[in-house]
Amino acid sequence: MKNLEKDKLESLLSIMGDNPLQQIVHFSNGGETLVDMLHHYCEPKAYQYEINAIENTFYEETKEKFKNSQTTVVRNFSLERKSYLIQAKQYNFAFISIDIQDDFKEDFLRRVHRIILNAGNILIFIPKSNISERYRWIDLLEETYYVATSTIDDLFEHYDVIISKKMHGWGS
Repeated sequence: MKNLEKDKLESLLSIMGDNPLQQIVHFSNGGETLVDMLHHYCEPKAYQYEINAIENTFYEETKEKFKNSQTTVVRNFSLERKSYLIQAKQYNFAFISIDIQDDFKEDFLRRVHRIILNAGNILIFIPKSNISERYRWIDLLEETYYVATSTIDDLFEHYDVIISKKMHGWGS
């Protein structure tokens, strides 16, 4: 993932608000700016930030970087896991900054759906102006019981962000 503009990322993170005890999960294979900004946003507020590192080198580097953090946890994570639920933990926000193969997107969204709290949000970073991928994600989000989907396409130089909400009582 190419680095994001810090000032614009701060603007995006403002949607998280200042509610106590928030938990954030991030599926990542790199992108130091986003990881660092999420960590620095969560640390002073005592929000729990879990990085699910899907690439071994990134996992090792990130685990070492945050080994003394009280709020950031790094997991060596496989997308092929049957369930993403770990210790019955559910998250207010799920950040997705990895490329998901088209034939796995629906399964991925269903697995993530189970770990997001009701009315929680998923934020998916996609390459800038990739219209076909944008509409594929939007269709799949609707099919997998996410609602209020919108796209931020004028914030970052290299990425658009799709935001959607898990609604109470919807889906599996």
